[in-house]
Amino acid sequence: MLPEYHHEDYMLNRRDFLQAAAVASTVAATGQAAAKKPNFVIVLADDMGFSDARCYGGDVDTPNLDRLASQGLRFTQFYSTARCGPSRNCLMTGYYAQQTASDIMTPGNVPAYTKFLPDYLKPLGYRTYHSGKWHLRFATGEGGVGFDHSYTMLDELRFFTQNRHELDGKALPKPGDGYYSTTAIADYGVQFLQEHQTEHAAAPFLMYLAFHAPHFPLQAPQPDIDHYNGRFAEGWDTARERKVQRMQKMGLVTGPAAPLEPNMWTDWNTPDKELIEKIGPGEISKAVPWSTLTPVQKDFQRTKMAIHAAMITRMDTEIGKVLDQIKAMGAERDTIVLFMSDNGASSEQLIRGDGHDSAAPPGSARTHLGVGPGWSSNANAPFRLHKSWVNEGGIASPLIVSWPNGNLDQNRLRHEPCHFVDIVPTLVELAGGKITPEAGAPPLAGKSLAPVLRKDRTAPHEYIYFNHNNNRALRQGDWKLVAIGAKGEWELYNMKTDRAEQHNLAASEPERVRRMADLWKARDQEYTRVRESAPPTAKRRIAGAAG
Repeated sequence: MLPEYHHEDYMLNRRDFLQAAAVASTVAATGQAAAKKPNFVIVLADDMGFSDARCYGGDVDTPNLDRLASQGLRFTQFYSTARCGPSRNCLMTGYYAQQTASDIMTPGNVPAYTKFLPDYLKPLGYRTYHSGKWHLRFATGEGGVGFDHSYTMLDELRFFTQNRHELDGKALPKPGDGYYSTTAIADYGVQFLQEHQTEHAAAPFLMYLAFHAPHFPLQAPQPDIDHYNGRFAEGWDTARERKVQRMQKMGLVTGPAAPLEPNMWTDWNTPDKELIEKIGPGEISKAVPWSTLTPVQKDFQRTKMAIHAAMITRMDTEIGKVLDQIKAMGAERDTIVLFMSDNGASSEQLIRGDGHDSAAPPGSARTHLGVGPGWSSNANAPFRLHKSWVNEGGIASPLIVSWPNGNLDQNRLRHEPCHFVDIVPTLVELAGGKITPEAGAPPLAGKSLAPVLRKDRTAPHEYIYFNHNNNRALRQGDWKLVAIGAKGEWELYNMKTDRAEQHNLAASEPERVRRMADLWKARDQEYTRVRESAPPTAKRRIAGAAG
């Protein structure tokens, strides 16, 4: 079993780490048989844009993600739900959030038919581990979702400390100086893997690494921020233009980028007057052209992007640490690694947690900044809008899949539309299992992507459904129907030629709009009816956890 942790033990003692790694290497060298079933590592970023990483055309240094991409596949039309909580529920259940009462628009009881990824994998012989952000309603361990070990980070307002975090359901003390959550998440993941190699080496494993980075508040170790000194001074307009050109050459996208939309921002932001009073004259709240900014604003906005980039690069470094541990175990070739982001980059500008000290160095523990809509538009390029909207900027996620023993195409793209709900059935199929819904349970919304991993083929979905915060959409083939807000009219776009959603074809295709709108409404009503008629689950809840 894992040792009891004290506040000074939030990360591995270096000597113990090296000793454990040496033991793992020795075990691997003796030729101990690897598990026949593949291992799974799911890595989830938080509020990272579709095109932040270099392997997706971005300007942020991500050598470990780039290496995974060069060894495997990058998906260009993989979708989230546009928000943290519902995406995580889709990832863990294979259902849309509306089917499991796991979106802010679907309050009420989670139905008893809801099963989670460990429920499917553990009967197939898997050990299951989680480290990082949670954001589901239920506990991670026994009586809840069922991970064998979990470091659960429940304080999402700080990076340099935690006011609420748990190990296997037991509260941990507040960490001491030197803590940084991105590093701690990786270190606990490494510890779980070391124990796995010592006590369960014959069993395959699932490791779910749920990083909080680069979600606001923008906070990063100063050396990581210094790595980006002098970068991003050209501003978001020029950066977006150059990025889109790279993405087009890489085959990731076609067509021009969506323009900035200064009048689109989340209405729950800290009010502009209060925001600027607390942060200072360098802050702005709208995605306006870079050329209209003052020198003070340009310098401050460049700094914010440097912190955002530093948070991603630190996450990439910590991912590398976990991958090194898997290699030391001799499990690298039999491990499927999936990387994704829970939604698009965020335009939100909120001051929460411990507030903002404008005299403190930007990115330090006493500051609370958001990357803002200008750089968020760059992170989501070439798409329209941001987190919370179901336009492409809010829902398009990177998906990297690497599997050395899987005979995957190396450094290739997959253009099939797919969704977070597809991860559960995909992993279960790759593990040799089969999903059969229990009596009274609807079939999973997700479809297995296992055939898509090995060959380009027709997309597995008849349609993909979206509904968040009164923003609605339906993706059907090359067509996308989308509406902004409860009173928004349906808009229609051809995704094959216009993923930037610039040419609304609703007026010229009224019959297609009607058919797709009817399908969206029918599914939305069906999900509500089935969910509300099912008995509630008895799984243990986490008090106050967001759904």
